[in-house]
Amino acid sequence: MAQPGLRLRHIVFHGPNRPPAALDFGPGLNVIYGASECGKSFVVEAIDFMLGGKQHLRDIPERVGYDRILMGLETLAGEQFTLLRSVDGGAFRAFSGLHVQPPAEGVEAVELADQHSEKNYVNLSMYLLQRCAMDGKRVRKNKQGETNSLSFRNLARLLIVDETEIIAQRSPLSDGNPTADTPNFATFKLLLTGVDDVALVPNKPKGPEDQSKEAQLELLDQLIDEHRERLAELTKDPDDLEDQLQRLEGSLSQHENQLATTDAEYRGLEVRRRDTRKKLEEGRDRRAEIAGLLERFTLLDRHYVSDVARLRGIEEGGTLFEVMGQAPCPLCGAEPAHHRRDSDCDGNIEAVVAAARSEIAKIELLRTELADTVTSLEREGDGFDKRLPRVDEDLRKLSLGIEQLITPKLTRLRTTYAGLADKRGEVREALAIYKSIKDVEARRLKIENDGDDQKDGAVSEGDLSAAVADAFALQVEAVLKDWHFPEAERVFFDAKSRDLVIAGKPRTARGKGLRAITHAAFTVGLLQFCKTKDTPHPGFVILDTPLRAYREPEGSEEDLTGTDLNVKFYDYLAGLADDRQVIIVENTDPPSTITTRPQVVMFSKNPHSGRYGFFPMAAEQKKLPPAESS
Repeated sequence: MAQPGLRLRHIVFHGPNRPPAALDFGPGLNVIYGASECGKSFVVEAIDFMLGGKQHLRDIPERVGYDRILMGLETLAGEQFTLLRSVDGGAFRAFSGLHVQPPAEGVEAVELADQHSEKNYVNLSMYLLQRCAMDGKRVRKNKQGETNSLSFRNLARLLIVDETEIIAQRSPLSDGNPTADTPNFATFKLLLTGVDDVALVPNKPKGPEDQSKEAQLELLDQLIDEHRERLAELTKDPDDLEDQLQRLEGSLSQHENQLATTDAEYRGLEVRRRDTRKKLEEGRDRRAEIAGLLERFTLLDRHYVSDVARLRGIEEGGTLFEVMGQAPCPLCGAEPAHHRRDSDCDGNIEAVVAAARSEIAKIELLRTELADTVTSLEREGDGFDKRLPRVDEDLRKLSLGIEQLITPKLTRLRTTYAGLADKRGEVREALAIYKSIKDVEARRLKIENDGDDQKDGAVSEGDLSAAVADAFALQVEAVLKDWHFPEAERVFFDAKSRDLVIAGKPRTARGKGLRAITHAAFTVGLLQFCKTKDTPHPGFVILDTPLRAYREPEGSEEDLTGTDLNVKFYDYLAGLADDRQVIIVENTDPPSTITTRPQVVMFSKNPHSGRYGFFPMAAEQKKLPPAESS
């Protein structure tokens, strides 16, 4: 008879005028690997979201246009069903059978609330727990022996390990919230032993003081939840906020220097461009003025020529009159017999000729001066004709340098600086919230523990029995040995830290890469232990980037690239029985023997090779040349 449990079969995003984004899953090992920023971790988030996660889905650009999600599951007994949920969250619909297309209107469905409730089974948590034979279980809430109904979300954190949790420097049973440590450990103990905390009886009836204390704790819990929700929106790794802030401060300082240097360069070039433009405009104005003067001087010279011609005529006429002798007076017309210079006609031909010659001489002098001025202006104009093209070219080069090099660089630096400043603001806000959470948690712990030491008949912490803890540690040790993890000969479960100690070294004391692979061993070991001991377990686990030590080793002691752990890790998971399912999300390529398996998918981020990503490439991206779309 098949054990109770679940298996994921597919997840599909749908939206109007959008091609479906789908992934299929099967029994045993499933692998999603490939380039960064192609939707691998988003798949993990989406699965968690479809299993009742409260957080909103990340608003990534590729998700725009999709409005609903279908996730197909099946029980190990063969029952198949599909969950449908809006991408905006809210309640679920459960349909019988596996559906990759949204069922038509009228198809029978069960409406499931998204919040867990033990009062009725019409919610997703109870719906899933029923199919894992874990409905009705209770887990310890606090030291006083109070219990809560087991929620599927209590199990989910032991099944789905995202890229942040897998490297966190804390026990796999802790999510950073001390108030959740007790129910987390109680859920872990339930999986190992099959025994829940239904038999626990609270220490004593609640008096007025206890009720006041409980009200304070509820208020603090509400405050912590609100802070954690906001913190989750700001960061995935609260423990890294201090280092992140320091890195941002360093980057901002560096960008500030670059921005100041580039701004000074921009201002200097702007001054040069302004001066050059002024020089060019003044030169063009002067050149136009010279052209206008030359035109006017040419016209003036023509007038001078005309005047000289007229005066020459007078001079020649007077000379001829004198040569011709007796003739009518050219001035008054009197006959020669009547010429009387001292009476009616005061004309004096000799004087007129002399005056004409004098005027001609003056005009010739003016023409000479005018010719000199014109020559000077033409020489000045020629100088402008030679210089202005060079000034214009200088201005063009300055403008080109400013507009194509300096301005874009300055814009990028300002945009980057503004982005870093905004990010610093977010990190500072997240850090303040994180510190507030720690302070509130400390206050809550103090209120919760206040007077506990003086109370009689206190309920025990409910620690795991040494025999079960040792058996679990041996299972994890066997997993690590099969993976060829270095120094995996001695593994035990430390009751105080509620974490593994490997070869005498606490798991949390190791680097990120080794914390990731040992967290994976903890999670897979728990699955194997439950299946071997026939204790309850949903039957699947999802691990995001467990082989980080192969990609980002932190020193020689943390470097696993020279070992065959990568091969053994996948070989071990490929040999799992069909009643258990493991989904691995990785950036590095699996061994070639794994990539040919049917449940292995590569996201290439290349439209011309393999699958582009979880979401199909947008139509506008397909129109780009290969170099731009890669």
